[in-house]
Amino acid sequence: MNIKVYLYVFFVMLCAYSLTGVNFDKWMKKNKIWEARILVIILSIVMGYLLTNFTLDFLNTCRII
Repeated sequence: MNIKVYLYVFFVMLCAYSLTGVNFDKWMKKNKIWEARILVIILSIVMGYLLTNFTLDFLNTCRII
């Protein structure tokens, strides 16, 4: 399998784990638990995607130099 898929999974899990330390209750309305969870999932996917692409671009750039 492609290394890119492993990096996507790794970074999405890492971002999901790191976002559990953020208290979203201050920014969300009361009793909006599902909305906060969906926000964490979306942010994890977006951040994982960006980190994977940054890492792969960085490694490709380092190979050129």
